[in-house]
Amino acid sequence: MRIDTGQYMRMDQRMKLSPRMIQSMEILQLPALALEERIEQELEENPVLELLEHRGKEKATRDDDRPELSADEKPLIAHDADAGESTSDDFNRLADLSESVGESWQSNINESSEYRPTVRAAAGERDAKMDAMANTAARALPLPDQLLDQWRYVECDETHRAAGAHLIGFIDDDGYLRTPELDILNQAPTGMTRDDLDAALELLQRKLEPAGVGARDVQECLLLQIDALLANNDEDDDLDEAALDELRVARALVADHLKDIEMNRLPKIARQTGLTIEQINAAMARMRRLDPRPGRQVAPENAQVIVPDITIEYDPVNDRYVAGLNRGRQSSLRISPGYRKMSKDRTQEKDTREFLAKNMHNARWLIDSIEQRNNTVLRVVNAVLDVQRDFLDHGEQFLKPLPMIQVADQLGIHVGTVSRAVSEKHMQTPRGIYPLRMFFSGGTESDDGREMSWAAVQAKLQQIIDEEDKAKPFSDDALVEQLKSHGIEIARRTVAKYRQQLNIPPARRRKQFD
Repeated sequence: MRIDTGQYMRMDQRMKLSPRMIQSMEILQLPALALEERIEQELEENPVLELLEHRGKEKATRDDDRPELSADEKPLIAHDADAGESTSDDFNRLADLSESVGESWQSNINESSEYRPTVRAAAGERDAKMDAMANTAARALPLPDQLLDQWRYVECDETHRAAGAHLIGFIDDDGYLRTPELDILNQAPTGMTRDDLDAALELLQRKLEPAGVGARDVQECLLLQIDALLANNDEDDDLDEAALDELRVARALVADHLKDIEMNRLPKIARQTGLTIEQINAAMARMRRLDPRPGRQVAPENAQVIVPDITIEYDPVNDRYVAGLNRGRQSSLRISPGYRKMSKDRTQEKDTREFLAKNMHNARWLIDSIEQRNNTVLRVVNAVLDVQRDFLDHGEQFLKPLPMIQVADQLGIHVGTVSRAVSEKHMQTPRGIYPLRMFFSGGTESDDGREMSWAAVQAKLQQIIDEEDKAKPFSDDALVEQLKSHGIEIARRTVAKYRQQLNIPPARRRKQFD
């Protein structure tokens, strides 16, 4: 076998994406908050890019028609220049003021090493991030740190204190100690025994708050909370006798019949315990007040902030829905007039002019990419509004099937562009905030010829189950018949799949006993 090297020519066709095209696609895919972060990053990195604060009739443009100022000048409108009023005196006063205080101001900044103005702060604007941080509540400590703070005040010997601190390190955010006991023991410090860990765990479960932390499963967690309520009542006597009986019954149910409760086998529990269905229901009502994830009480999950990219408003005059983009600071981006003038100044060094020209090119491409993103998103949304008018008027049950390929063909763009335009974006409508992707799905046709999306079918299924007789809930076969009576024909397995997606239990678990 011979191996050698050589030069060959080959003709083929390939698709190559330039960095600019990749950047354009990335910006198209960004939701509002991510785009704000991208703009902030570009403002920090690109000196020729700046924000223009809106005042009155002033508009953010490409600034091609604006008077060019030197690099050290700031826009100032003291009079209405269009009305023929002179502004030269105002600028002269400003220049005199800058000369008189500029040096002292700069020296004060240099003396303070902690002062680091951001791009926006240096431009005299309020920093939105700093304002938000100033008005945001302090983030709570992680659950293990809070439990350790409590554990320090629990009276116990040093051996148990060390064992308790070791156990707290394995408690998850829900408040559970799910790590196997053998793994905890193997990672324990030298000399710590299983008996030390067991004694510390018992003390930890009784003394730390919220009640239920340190449990190894849901059953133990609920029992710990019920025991804490009973113990606190012995000290404070807050509960009446009926409430205490309910708690005692609830404890017995959790200890011996938790699986039957989960499967809604209440008659079986009544036969085995001698309790009435009424007593069991009252005890279960008490159990619903317990928290199966007690750790979240003090270390809550961070709520995801949704900033809608599009706002839909109803225009009663023209009887139509109008879409508007949440542009944020996007429309305020511009290329600095001072740097634009400097890049054309032949007295400047060649490296300086090349540096400015490169950054101006990047800034212009960013502004154009953002504008193209906004136009594409708005075109896609308008196409959605044309199809989904019934949804806006009547609700989710009137969602129509809308494949992305249909919108792509209508707008004359690639289906991948439509997918990126709706990715991770939300639309605020008169009916609430919805993910934009929700409006794109397949569907079916009802008996009356009306097209329905699968989301509309799910909404109808939810309505049927909400209105059913809870003493005789519909089985999946009965739900198929109910949907058929509304002109919707789907298979039983599809009903079961949609029911699971909606987190609706089967009929035997939805049944309510009197």
